[in-house]
Amino acid sequence: MSEKLWIFDTTLRDGEQVPGCQLNTREKIVVAKALEELGVDVIEAGFPISSPGDFNSVVEISKAVSNPIICALSRAVEKDIDVAAEALKYAKKGRIHTGIGVSPFHIQYKLRSTPDEIIERAVRAVKYAKRYVEDVEFYAEDAGRAEKDFLARIVEQAIKAGATVINIPDTTGYCLPEQYGAIIRHLKENVSNIDKAIIATHCHNDLGMATANTISGVQNGARQVEVTINGIGERAGNTSMEEVVMAIKCHHDIPVETSIVTPRIYETSRLISKLMNMPVQPNKAIVGRNAFAHSSGIHQDGVLKHRENYEIIDPKDVGVHESSIVLTARSGRAALKHHLDALGVVLEGEALNEVYEEFLVLADSKRDITPKDLLSLVGKYVDESTFIELEKVSYESNGSIKASVTLKVGDKIKQASSSGNGPVDAVLKSIEKIVKPDIELEEFLIQAITAGSDDVAKVHMRIMQGKIPYYGFSSNTDIVVASAQAFVDALNKIPVKNKVTVA
Repeated sequence: MSEKLWIFDTTLRDGEQVPGCQLNTREKIVVAKALEELGVDVIEAGFPISSPGDFNSVVEISKAVSNPIICALSRAVEKDIDVAAEALKYAKKGRIHTGIGVSPFHIQYKLRSTPDEIIERAVRAVKYAKRYVEDVEFYAEDAGRAEKDFLARIVEQAIKAGATVINIPDTTGYCLPEQYGAIIRHLKENVSNIDKAIIATHCHNDLGMATANTISGVQNGARQVEVTINGIGERAGNTSMEEVVMAIKCHHDIPVETSIVTPRIYETSRLISKLMNMPVQPNKAIVGRNAFAHSSGIHQDGVLKHRENYEIIDPKDVGVHESSIVLTARSGRAALKHHLDALGVVLEGEALNEVYEEFLVLADSKRDITPKDLLSLVGKYVDESTFIELEKVSYESNGSIKASVTLKVGDKIKQASSSGNGPVDAVLKSIEKIVKPDIELEEFLIQAITAGSDDVAKVHMRIMQGKIPYYGFSSNTDIVVASAQAFVDALNKIPVKNKVTVA
């Protein structure tokens, strides 16, 4: 029978320590509610003594959510614990998370102490926290580089003092999976009262091992994992929640189960990315835009015949509408036929072969193949009246920012203007006035692809119509023009039957 694996989400504490990704209290409440809907068991809401803002966030999150345990971080310092307890006063279920460094590096160079003094301070902090809440978690910072026997000693004393959860952080991301698993196993076998507490993993990704170390910890007896959405966090990041949850879901021989509502994973990932202005890398496992995209002809043919040939996860299980069959010069006939079928063009045999040869020539010279490109190849157009071309873009700033665009929609010329928070915003709003798309702009990335003052900017845009994504790409020395081109590119990929009537 499977045991419960507690999901401890620290996106709002460790995750928010990423430079430039700080959230205000209102945004943190939005994230906390999303995490509650996702099904996490514990939300580490902040480090209350660190700032008035963090203190207030813990207070307000405690008021806003009901189901998860709300956890507040502290050092092994009485004042920290007092402030953490005060911040948790509205929590339906509160936990104080206190601890101290346990590696020789931390004991000697950071804390300038001795092992015996560290144990005394740990015990004192746990007992002090226990005066406020029943649920006390003790973290043994830098446990990944600690001496195992000393770690066992301090863990035993922390549990004796009242700790209900013991956190074993690989703070520097140093461990290999076998090493980290051996640490957990050593505690299970050598701490006499270990059955009175839950062992937690907390792994960093400095060597790219965070998820592997966490899974190894679970396989060796840990029953709480400390994770973040998208794997964000200090330096190279923390363990990715979505990776751990889906690894466990895929591997039925790991005898644990979580309470995560997996179809909400993708939506939550995008929320965090948007609020923290931290793009998800395209090849990120589970939630990257290429996680379920196939461009190789061999892979595309296999997926179209039977999804599990090349996918171990059904995209719908994590909230992605469907796999993407991306047309490139490496695509095969099966992928081309799949896209033509979707456009209502049925080709078989020699006719398909002839179009495929022309397609390969086009794909070698054009990075992104559009529906119009495919229809051109077969000498056929479906409702040309909805195809959009960007004719002209202009913008100015005289106290307020205003932009004007001219579009060719089918054979008609349309113009519109709008003000905005910036020239890009104003231009996109102008386009929306003409096209009136029923879409949401979900992702907008700008990247310089050349050096110098005449940089060429590459724009990637992702728009959503319902749960279906459409991508737009462009490059230009003018960021505003590139943005408009990418937006139009994405709009043109929406099937004709789903487009909104042009104004």
